[in-house]
Amino acid sequence: MGQITTDTSKLYTLRLSSKLESIIELENFLELLLEEHHVSNECYGNIMTSLNEATMNAIVHGNKCLENKMVYINVELVNKSKFIFTVADEGDGFDFRNLTDPTLPENLEKDCGRGVFIMKHLSDYFIYNDKGNEVEMHFKL
Repeated sequence: MGQITTDTSKLYTLRLSSKLESIIELENFLELLLEEHHVSNECYGNIMTSLNEATMNAIVHGNKCLENKMVYINVELVNKSKFIFTVADEGDGFDFRNLTDPTLPENLEKDCGRGVFIMKHLSDYFIYNDKGNEVEMHFKL
């Protein structure tokens, strides 16, 4: 079961077990959070898609679906105008600097490899930590 904590400065943390069913907890958490802050439909979709992708990557690729490893999602609301999300896993990370371009003709029909591309294009700011096991995404409201 995920844990949600909050304090008065509009910081939130969701801690999830690395199992695919945890995505439902993420979606429920985001739905409540985004509705509470009256996020537009477009921004809502961008956040939900990006956070789903980042969390699935953390569960499957980062933590290898090992349920004893956790995924940590931190959310900060800045001046009621921007959300900053970080998604971190307990895995070894990866080399995000050497990803194949999913828009190249030879990659268009591949089943995977689009997640980072999608998150970069849906968020207003996107960066990985050096290790490659934590991503930070900003969304202007």
